[in-house]
Amino acid sequence: MKIVVLERNSLGDDIDLSQFDKLGDVVMYDQSNTEDTPEKVKDADIIIVNKVPMNEQTLKQAAHLKMIAITATGYNIIDKAYTDSRGIAVANVGGYSTDSVAQHTFALALYLIEQLDYYDKYVKSGAYVKSDIFCHIDRRIRELAGKTWGIIGLGAIGRKVAQIAEMFGCNVIYYSTSGRNQNSEYQSVGLDELLSRSDIVSVHAPLNAVTENMMNMERFRKMKPEAILINVARGPIVNERDLVDALNEGIIGGAGLDVISAEPMKAGNPLLEIQDSTKLIVTPHIAWATCEARARLMDEVYLNIEAFLRGEKRNLIP
Repeated sequence: MKIVVLERNSLGDDIDLSQFDKLGDVVMYDQSNTEDTPEKVKDADIIIVNKVPMNEQTLKQAAHLKMIAITATGYNIIDKAYTDSRGIAVANVGGYSTDSVAQHTFALALYLIEQLDYYDKYVKSGAYVKSDIFCHIDRRIRELAGKTWGIIGLGAIGRKVAQIAEMFGCNVIYYSTSGRNQNSEYQSVGLDELLSRSDIVSVHAPLNAVTENMMNMERFRKMKPEAILINVARGPIVNERDLVDALNEGIIGGAGLDVISAEPMKAGNPLLEIQDSTKLIVTPHIAWATCEARARLMDEVYLNIEAFLRGEKRNLIP
């Protein structure tokens, strides 16, 4: 049994993958792409993958392939019609990063609300040493208590964010992009109402035809001038050019992004125009990647493969 790991670097070198040796002959590649994958997987029985497209182009030489184990929840990299036509099983992992992404949501929000970039630089510049007063409050900071937190997408992560926001004393409202997520604990509102009422808007929705380019200038103009946008879902949900213009024009107060339109970021991305981190903070798709979440992820991938080899269906995509 040959198991090929295509993107070892994306899992972090602090995660021990030695357990997979129990399942077969494991070959690991730090990084892969559509061009070099066909050669790498031609003798594979099982592929462990995250981003490389799994389709006829990449898999046609993999004559013995039996299973693809995705190190993620989403499976848009899979050409399901093709894998089904060859009887290749596909398994994913759900729920492993809920706590991690929710935590990062608040890290981004609090960084902006507390103006931490400004105050940290004020102290480290030596200005505080010269101060004749014990505090320095040139930038206004606000409490979360009493604010309205609007959640776009009330799935598992959205619900976790809602629970934490309530602990901070926020009034939570939500908008379901699919219309399917109904939750009696929180008030369901339309998107325009959510944007106009919310002090913080966080996005936790999937990327689809409904949500792509959802947050654009028209929508930013419906938000409060001091409102903060957080996107830890998918980059194309936010129109980046419009966001930069909205921030520069003071239409909204700030934004925290962990996902962007193209990853890794392209050199001409308009987000790079804003270097003021009190206004915009961008992290490189790390919300999911606490060491605990990555360990849970790979434990689940291991169990998915182990079950498959025993003839059991575990987290298989229908």
